[in-house]
Amino acid sequence: MAQKIELGKFQELTVVKKTDFGVFLNTLTGEEKDKILLPKAQVPKDTELKDIINVFVYKDSEDRPIATTLEPDLTLGGVARLYVKEVTAIGAFLEWGLSKDLFLPFKEQLYPVKEGDAVLVTLYLDKSERLCASMKVYEALRNDSHYVQDDEVFGRVYEISDNFGVFIAVDDQYSALLPKKEVFETYRINQPVYARVARVMEDGRLTLSVRKKIPAQMNEDAELIYECLETADGFLPYHDKSDPEVIKQQFHMSKNAFKRAIGHLMKAGKIKIEKDGIRQIG
Repeated sequence: MAQKIELGKFQELTVVKKTDFGVFLNTLTGEEKDKILLPKAQVPKDTELKDIINVFVYKDSEDRPIATTLEPDLTLGGVARLYVKEVTAIGAFLEWGLSKDLFLPFKEQLYPVKEGDAVLVTLYLDKSERLCASMKVYEALRNDSHYVQDDEVFGRVYEISDNFGVFIAVDDQYSALLPKKEVFETYRINQPVYARVARVMEDGRLTLSVRKKIPAQMNEDAELIYECLETADGFLPYHDKSDPEVIKQQFHMSKNAFKRAIGHLMKAGKIKIEKDGIRQIG
């Protein structure tokens, strides 16, 4: 069976014909009609027939497969952050290191992009065998990071779900989720996030937390609540029976974290819990 040349990938191809405008390449078992051009400007010096050249294959402006020795910023199935060069009536075009810009269809955008935006995308082949970009990167992100529990990581938001939480691409490569229960502020797409690895799932994906480990976070939460008490003249109408959503909105922490913090303050003799709230002592 003839081996096919693959779009969107680097591959080693054999020189099967030399011309004045470049060389034609093919696989060892490829058919004559499948050979593709490597333009003269990119042909290595002293190249001869049967030489093997490592090239990337894409389609030129006339939709013909063509080889290049240039290295694009993105290959098939990979993920990269690319700049939007232009937005047109049919979609956006991204810079990716090749002469022909990469097409990002409207239907593959998670939000309307604009010129100059840096967007996280993956590369795929559409139904017409064209290389296109998509901002729907969940399946393309890797799950083989070296990170372990409690490591500090940096990533950017690429998708927000009302049901699951905030999806984050750690290092623009690895799949991570900030669960809904850990979301205490309004996030936006592309927002940078510094977080802690709360858990490495069995499939390698990361679960994140923007809060510290419990002992350190409890002290920090207690300080915040005490500062709020001082600002409110020593009384706050919240306690261990308050609605979790109210606690989340007022203090940007979970109900459990709030209960730990006020328990810590009570043991330290700084507050007392009353029927309708907490009161500063002294």
